[in-house]
Amino acid sequence: MLLPNFLYNENGTQFLKKVIHISVHKKNLVIMWFANFFMAASSTMVLPFLSLYIETLGSYPDGFTQKWSGYVFGVTFLMAFLVSPFWGRFGDKHGYKKILLITGSGIGTSILLMSLVSSVYELFFLRMAMGLVTGFIPTSLAMISAQTPRRTAGKMLGTLQIGTVSGGLFGPLLGGLLADHVGFTYTFFITAFVIYGAVLLVFAGVRERPLKSDRDRSITYTRKQVLRTILNQRPLITVMILTAVIQVGNFSIQPLLALYVSELHGTQNLAFFSGLAFSATGLGSLLAARKWGALGDRFGHGKILVILSLSAAVCFIPQGLTSSYETLVIFRFLFGIALGGMIPCITASIRLQAPGSIQGEVLGYNVSFRFLGNVIGPVLGGILSSYFGISAAFYVTAFLFFSGACLLLFQRSQQKKSEAKAS
Repeated sequence: MLLPNFLYNENGTQFLKKVIHISVHKKNLVIMWFANFFMAASSTMVLPFLSLYIETLGSYPDGFTQKWSGYVFGVTFLMAFLVSPFWGRFGDKHGYKKILLITGSGIGTSILLMSLVSSVYELFFLRMAMGLVTGFIPTSLAMISAQTPRRTAGKMLGTLQIGTVSGGLFGPLLGGLLADHVGFTYTFFITAFVIYGAVLLVFAGVRERPLKSDRDRSITYTRKQVLRTILNQRPLITVMILTAVIQVGNFSIQPLLALYVSELHGTQNLAFFSGLAFSATGLGSLLAARKWGALGDRFGHGKILVILSLSAAVCFIPQGLTSSYETLVIFRFLFGIALGGMIPCITASIRLQAPGSIQGEVLGYNVSFRFLGNVIGPVLGGILSSYFGISAAFYVTAFLFFSGACLLLFQRSQQKKSEAKAS
């Protein structure tokens, strides 16, 4: 008997029919959940030891490693900021699956070659090349968004976000353990082949089929028309600005977190306690992403984004005021709960606003705003902390999230006025 007994009765038969006839977009969601988990885990596996890896590439003067660590880390985001809209446009025209295969293979190859470099300049070049093909996870959001009914887009995207966040939590821990036990070179090898595994999963399992309800997919737009569409639709440009605010807020604090933890807790087991404070945000996002997405589908993504932005602002103020490590971790966790719903709600909002034939390109511009925030955030945090102390970075971040909420409220009020005039 090859199958469990219950599958041979009537209930078992019905179960098998449900599995066999599960909709294409749900199958794709499951596959992309695992692919994004592996991709996020692999991409973050190498981040904890990049600066240590640079030190092994030569004997450098004081300050050189710190400076080039910043260059090597930041150039990937800068290149991704420049090319994301082009990947989105290519996906709209030729299919998202092709982009997933190209970008995934490119990221894997870049990381594989990093194990062979002999100078920091070669590493910098490969990180730059990696930025050119950094589009796997944003493209997966675009594909699932395009294949998901509008009424459930937030819930589905929230589910997909859980895979990304889970991988992001797991990756740095595994990367650190591997680097300690097998060395940097083999860690790059392992990371690359895990990414290739995610690419094979997409190649074998994903079936790309746009929704029949998206009739506007047959309409073509020039780049100028796409930009005009974004600028003319205030909800679109508003959520893109909010995307940049989210990343500025995140990345202005992250580089300073270990220093702040050392002030609150001392230097004993600093790496562990810094990692715990960092992971608390990811854990909160992991627990809340799907629920916030479903609430956005039910009550409106704009309303939920206002609530989440205000909640995030409130969570940052106690982090700047506290003298207790435990309080910091608690509010990092609460901030993670708010953060977990923002990306799914923003993506679902774009899904509702953008014409079907240009959703990938519009999401590409949104990703560009995201990477722009990744570049600005560390610079802003460093300037604020050097002049006014680390606490100032928390207060300014709170102000940014509060400003984002005000911008959303203003946009919603203007939209209601326009609708009232039209009626």
